[in-house]
Amino acid sequence: MRTAVVVGTGLIGTSAALALAARGLTVHLEDADPDAARTAESLGAGITEPAEGPVDLAIIAVPPALVGKVLADCQRRNLAHWYTDVASVKSGPGSEIATLGLDTVHYIGSHPMAGRERSGPLAARADLFEGRPWVLTPTADTDTDTLNAALELVALCGAVPIVMDAEAHDRAVALVSHAPQLVSSLVAARLEHADETAIRLSGQGVRDVTRIAASNPGMWVDILSANAGAVADVLAEVANDLGETVTALRALEAEEEGTRRSGAEGIEAVMRRGNTGQARIPGKHGAPPTRYETVAVVLGDQPGELGRLFGEVGEAGVNIEDVLIEHSDGQQVGFVQLSVAPMAVKRLTVALRASGWSVRD
Repeated sequence: MRTAVVVGTGLIGTSAALALAARGLTVHLEDADPDAARTAESLGAGITEPAEGPVDLAIIAVPPALVGKVLADCQRRNLAHWYTDVASVKSGPGSEIATLGLDTVHYIGSHPMAGRERSGPLAARADLFEGRPWVLTPTADTDTDTLNAALELVALCGAVPIVMDAEAHDRAVALVSHAPQLVSSLVAARLEHADETAIRLSGQGVRDVTRIAASNPGMWVDILSANAGAVADVLAEVANDLGETVTALRALEAEEEGTRRSGAEGIEAVMRRGNTGQARIPGKHGAPPTRYETVAVVLGDQPGELGRLFGEVGEAGVNIEDVLIEHSDGQQVGFVQLSVAPMAVKRLTVALRASGWSVRD
């Protein structure tokens, strides 16, 4: 593949364009908003100049409801040899494409499982898809060359291809992406009118749960509208669990010991189920989940401190698997939680303390 056109220069489209341009492809950029396309061009994602003839691959990066319409326009203009879209829902667009009678031999649906809370070309990153799953949803009509072109796109973006049926994909993303977005928003909504004193007590737990609640509402309405039934099914199950959890909590307030014991068992049961589910989330690079231990270091709020810490961790010969920074309320310090292999905890703790770092037990 040498040439591509990206139609839709938002976060995903521009990120894909940046990745392809970095690999030496000539990337043409289109958007209904010319300013968005020019912004993507200024970031080095490609050129807004139209291609002189069909490019190798057209990447349609528009909301699910617009995929059929945009694909029809692209095929009418003979824009590319092969076509894919990167919308986060596949069944609806696929059905519309079939209804419109479009060429489905040279088209394949796809969905990179990556994103950010921010949207638009300025939020784009060339490494956004590195190591992330990228779902491909071929049909019986999809020819081998089209599938290979999509696989090459995934490889050029550094992602990991996963082939799925469109309906199975939509049920899966309802569970692991769309429903969690709404649950995060529901928890964050409790903070809207909360007392300021309560808000000041916010720690890393509520930050973790509500992080994705900062996402663009308009974008999510488009996504959820295209997968509403599957998401509603997941939330109905969550609602049932919530109802049982509320009952268990009320039981903990009862005077009768047996009722309190029943409530405690209900809370423990749902939390153990949560432990089991969380443990199934894949680890780094899609590998089986791995248990890490945390080394917590006090970090001053001065330029260069984080870099110095990372440098000394490297000198100790320890690999950081994950990192979390928690800021202290009212103090110019933070706590950096370094996730490392269990066997490296003692060695790293000794090395950091020897270098003058304050390591919390």
